[in-house]
Amino acid sequence: MASSEITLEAVPSIGEVSPEDWDACASPGKAVHEKAFNERVCNGHDPGTSSGLPGDSLGLLKPDYNPFVSHAFLSALETSGSATIRTGWGPRHLVAKIDGLVAGIVPCYLKSHSQGEYVFDRGWADAYERAGGRYYPKLQVSVPFTPATGPRLLVRDGVDRERIMEALASGLVALCGVSKASSVHVTFAREAEWKLLAEHGFLQRTDQQFHWHNEGFASFDDFLATLNSRHRKSIKRERRDALAAGITIHWLTGKDITEDAWDAFFMFYMETGSRKWGRPYLTREFFSLIGETMSEDVLLVMARRNDRWIAGAINFIGSDTLFGRNWGAVEHHPFLHFEVCYYQAIDFAIKRGLNHVEAGAQGEHKIARGYLPRTTHSAHFIADPGLRRAIDDYLKRERAYVAEAGRELAELDPFRKGIDEAP
Repeated sequence: MASSEITLEAVPSIGEVSPEDWDACASPGKAVHEKAFNERVCNGHDPGTSSGLPGDSLGLLKPDYNPFVSHAFLSALETSGSATIRTGWGPRHLVAKIDGLVAGIVPCYLKSHSQGEYVFDRGWADAYERAGGRYYPKLQVSVPFTPATGPRLLVRDGVDRERIMEALASGLVALCGVSKASSVHVTFAREAEWKLLAEHGFLQRTDQQFHWHNEGFASFDDFLATLNSRHRKSIKRERRDALAAGITIHWLTGKDITEDAWDAFFMFYMETGSRKWGRPYLTREFFSLIGETMSEDVLLVMARRNDRWIAGAINFIGSDTLFGRNWGAVEHHPFLHFEVCYYQAIDFAIKRGLNHVEAGAQGEHKIARGYLPRTTHSAHFIADPGLRRAIDDYLKRERAYVAEAGRELAELDPFRKGIDEAP
């Protein structure tokens, strides 16, 4: 029996796809996981003790929920005016259908600049334009303003996954031509997607981030016990000094995140973002929208002193990862940034039973605090043969450099190297 034909279209808004269809592709099996999770809680089991579904001791059936590719998150970016044509992020989401059923999606944007991506190609654009080319518009497959690894070729359960992914990869190349774009950039992709895209002519790029891994710790002190003496003492001192001015730390999630809390956090975000980037990307409305639609997936770590909020960090909660995103403060105290962004994230992940903390882009200083180098992956289709050859040659050298730098950074880890050192 012949397979049904796959049709592809690019839609100019996430609103063209229903939340149910989008999330069926972005988070296949999430509803099943949530039902099983709730049943465990009702039956008196600790939800943080297992990463798999009931009867799945290896966790192989556990769906991998990434909040950033959810309809709620991406819709909030568009609806709030944060990611729109006006800001240089024109939605061109690629949708694959079989017999009218949405079977696969790629979150994609037609861009007029290279801002808010965290994988830097401005040098490529400058070189191409000096040679008489036109680098913009380009297609960007990513979550705007979000340097977090996650799925990029989204496929729903119950369809031929390999066939749909092949169609989506080919469809991106076709969309590049139809859009008269210079290139397609798939950033912070999973490694399997990275390899698949290479088979379709995409160039491979790597970089480094710093992530924390939960080795089954029961408490923050258990984590500290794995560190060497110097780093263990340093972290204890930093945590103590961070709160020395009478500062208290509060975790807000779900209904605890009020509009007043969002007002305070947005003030922090604007103050810090204006100093770092010149113009922060996210609007105030964005935070209210995610508060309405996905507050259970949000953790605000807020610092309070003299009865007012003075600093905070926003995190997003995935099925096995806590993703640290934005931080800001209106008062600056020694080590408060480390406490709010890194140590509190580790503490929350341990208590929630999450396996990883991703603390965003850059920052070799994270190594001393237990966050180790991890390779990130991006794939780049370059339409112009001459530009493609030049970038391909550059990326070969860059990948070798990233790999060597990763090995050197890994040697700086703060963990105990021998059994003789007392905890």
